[in-house]
Amino acid sequence: MAEPTLFDRILNKTLPSHKVAEDELWYSFLDIFPRREGHALIIPKQSVQRLSDLSTPMRNALFAGVVEVQNILSKYFETDDFTVCIHDGPLAGQEVSHVHVHVIPRHSGDGGSTLQAMWPHAPPMGEEADHGILHTLSMNLQEVIL
Repeated sequence: MAEPTLFDRILNKTLPSHKVAEDELWYSFLDIFPRREGHALIIPKQSVQRLSDLSTPMRNALFAGVVEVQNILSKYFETDDFTVCIHDGPLAGQEVSHVHVHVIPRHSGDGGSTLQAMWPHAPPMGEEADHGILHTLSMNLQEVIL
């Protein structure tokens, strides 16, 4: 049997956490290294690494949990804006091999940034789109479905 992840240990209460909300399929708690106040994580109670490993009902419940946590944080922090982020696998920056969703309340001037900031050397947004390349990729992706 695999070693329990950090989040498994939180779920089985061998590690402490600071609960935000919970239901039978997911659990939400405050990140211990928050990017800003109110940074919460929502995890499925099923221990899997990737979104694609979750059953459809579990994925649906997880995202219902995201909305519930946003509602709670929205009332407390008086904002309707959030950064919602999933690192789906180690190459995507996932540090704990258990699906988790970051929900971070946002305010003007909070120091957070955009998706573009994650890839500062990518072509700047706002330039002319290369529809030829995008069309070719789109067609290739459609062939994968067939």
